[in-house]
Amino acid sequence: MNVLERDIQEFGPTPLAKTLGVSLQRINNWRTRGRVPAEFVLQYCEKRRWEVAPHSLRPDIYPNPDDGLPIVGISSTEG
Repeated sequence: MNVLERDIQEFGPTPLAKTLGVSLQRINNWRTRGRVPAEFVLQYCEKRRWEVAPHSLRPDIYPNPDDGLPIVGISSTEG
């Protein structure tokens, strides 16, 4: 079972769609195709509060487990 299917079973398709900010039709389309489109991977992970890593959704475009994850603890100022 992939991450998308697991989330659909855990939360239900309608609550998952609301959480992700997409339509139920879109969730069903992803389910039928068996994957989240590349342009929605980071949005999906962010809306799930990074409990799901991009690598888990699309290892074909995020081959390393840390790929696509936000960088935490880096200051925007040098000094």
